[in-house]
This record gives sequence, structure tokens and C-alpha cells, in this order.
Amino acid sequence: MKLQLALDLVNIPEAIELVKEVEEYIDIVEIGTPIINLEGLKAVKAIKDEFPHLEVLADMKVIDAAAYEVSNAAKNGADLVTILAQADNPTIKAAVEEAKKQGKQIVVDMISVKDVQTRAKELDELGADYIAVHTGLDMQAEGQDSFEDLRSIKSVVKNAKTAIAGGIKLENLPGVIEAQPDLIIVGGGIAGQENKKEAAAKIRQLMNEGVNL
Repeated sequence: MKLQLALDLVNIPEAIELVKEVEEYIDIVEIGTPIINLEGLKAVKAIKDEFPHLEVLADMKVIDAAAYEVSNAAKNGADLVTILAQADNPTIKAAVEEAKKQGKQIVVDMISVKDVQTRAKELDELGADYIAVHTGLDMQAEGQDSFEDLRSIKSVVKNAKTAIAGGIKLENLPGVIEAQPDLIIVGGGIAGQENKKEAAAKIRQLMNEGVNL
């Protein structure tokens, strides 16, 4: 079980400073869509150059021109790239094929998908490396979470790994761990805490304990 730190509302220097605080507890650094929109793929390159021992995910939420987008992300140091589950199947396939060519991985983001089980099964067959259930910030504000969606896709996915994102923090982490995703994505639960290192350490400890049960 891996831990991914999602960075959204920071610039490059702030991102580097934050990762330095928690790098011993995380596996993947996510350069979120807001940072990429603001800074471009140089943000991905800056983090990979600074932390070559960590995996870096470019949260590009690709919807079209997948081979081109994935290739560009890979050239800038991305180990993983996100594509939206709503993308057409040929676009998903193009992303998967380009990622394999580059030795990278594709994370399919299920944000806003209504029938998660059906789409997850299709994405699994298309060769996605990870299928990530994701409750966006706006829906979190409405009180929604991704826990039921995670259980739903785990019942049909045979090859892809599973991931969960959206509102995960110490308080609800035990329920997430119980569902046994391969990847837990935490944003504000670490980045928004006063003592980020302590929050990351506690999350990692709970994850380790859950894996070893």
C-alpha cells in the first residue's frame, strides 16, 4: 500500500519545501492540476529533479491527444500520469500504450463517473495501471466521499491496482485502510496540517499497521 501526497494549492518552491518535510513517509508526489495549470510541466521536472528517489505523478486529467500528453509528461520526469475515465476508449488505449513505451504508468481518475463499477471493469480490460475513485473538492463540500466507490470497483477489477482520493485524513483513514486500496492519496490531510511531518508520520504508521494485520 503506497501513500501519495497531493499538492494542489502551492507553487514550485512551496511544493519543494513541503515535500522535504514529509519525504520519508510518502511514496509518490502528485503535482496537482492547479499547479500544472499555473506552472506547466516544469513543476513536475522540478520535483523529480529535487527528489529522484520518489515517484512523481502529473495530474493532467488527460481527455484527448493522450499519447502526446503522456509523452510530454514523461519527458519532464513524470512516473505516473492521470487520464479521465470519461475519455473515449481509444484515448485510454493510446495513453496506456504510450505509457508502456515510456516505462511509465497510467492512473485513470473516476471523478464524476456515475456507474463506477461498469466503467472500472472496462478500464481494467483496457490496461489501466491504477483506477482511482475520487471525490472532488466541490462534492466533498456536499458531504460525499469515495469509500463506497472503492469497495464497488474492487469487486470487479482483476488486473489494475486501485487508488482512492478525496477528503482522506487521519479521522477517516482506518475505514480507507480496511478497504485495502493499493494507493491512498492524501492532500489537505497532510499539506493542510500545521505539523505536516507529524500528520504524514501518523498516516504512514496507520497504513503500516493495517497492511501487517
